Amino acid sequence: MNKFQPILEPYTLNNGITIKNRLAVAPMTHFASHNDGTISEEERVFLSNRASDIGLFIAAATLVADDGKAFYGQPEAIHESQLDSLKATADIIKNQGAKAILQIHHGGKLAITELLNGKDKVAPSEDESSGSRALTNNEIHELISSFANATELAIKAGFDGVEIHGANGYLIQQFFSAQSNRRTDQWGGSLENRLRFPLAIVDAVIAMREKYHRPDFIIGYRFSPEESGDNGLTMVDTFALIDELVQKPLQYLHVSLWDFYKKARRGADSNQTRLALIHERINGKLPLIGVGNLFTAEQILAAYQTGWAEFIALGKTVMINPNIATLIQENRLQEIITELDPNQADHYGIPNRLWEMCVVGGAWLPPVKGKAWQPVDI
Repeated sequence: MNKFQPILEPYTLNNGITIKNRLAVAPMTHFASHNDGTISEEERVFLSNRASDIGLFIAAATLVADDGKAFYGQPEAIHESQLDSLKATADIIKNQGAKAILQIHHGGKLAITELLNGKDKVAPSEDESSGSRALTNNEIHELISSFANATELAIKAGFDGVEIHGANGYLIQQFFSAQSNRRTDQWGGSLENRLRFPLAIVDAVIAMREKYHRPDFIIGYRFSPEESGDNGLTMVDTFALIDELVQKPLQYLHVSLWDFYKKARRGADSNQTRLALIHERINGKLPLIGVGNLFTAEQILAAYQTGWAEFIALGKTVMINPNIATLIQENRLQEIITELDPNQADHYGIPNRLWEMCVVGGAWLPPVKGKAWQPVDI
């Protein structure tokens, strides 16, 4: 028997949908969509061979409103005119046999000014360093509706689900964090109030699924467990978020981590890993996707066998091993590579702008052959 069989076992979600194995592709920013947010040929190439033998494929962070664009070449799910593009993305993934999940996103104060077409940069509270102004109450409700609208477009486009991007310091996390949310109305202040915006988005997305009578449509939520800074998120905040999310009819939670084995810093036992603590807090109510610098089949299996996550998401290793799941399934382990070769002729099918970043190297990118590489300590 294949020793990697445990990560090849199916898993049935609480809405009856079976995921064929425990491997997920983490959402990877391609920097390659057209200026109008539609799919480019480069993206088609990148997506075309990376979903084979994968259970869940989470597409790149996709913008829900014009004032939140945080990446050059970011895909969008805002307008009906983008439906054909979204359908193309969903079809490319699904035709390879994976469940296609659209991650829905707004940059908040991390949006890039020159990509906003003259619109204000917005955040929960005024932020002088980024040039963001505070959202009005009406605008907050409009943004909640934008996440619902993106979900509707995802349903119409044939995606199997959406993942709400509540991680990495973007808008949803900005509302949740006392460091970035200094509001004094119902959207800020107490922990309960800071949870209001994330949970309102969850409810709006769920309501859209119900409108279309699609209980089979998967809804996940991604979060970052801790932040730096005196008022940054701690494990106490994350436990409160988890306690609320597990009461919702979601299908999974997805933790964003640089390192699968990173230990907690504040608000919990610092001798334990964040993932172990989070998994314990969820207490079997929802499956958890874990992630964090896992490159080889052995590392992926060892991470799964900790018992801290029902699914293992892969990003950097999928960039340089598009067929990683097939290699594991067929026990072709000697073909798995752990460093990007800057002289690779076809650039692994990576879009040009992203390839240029890869060759320079960075903690969030694959290690580059001949260059020192250090994961981020966060």
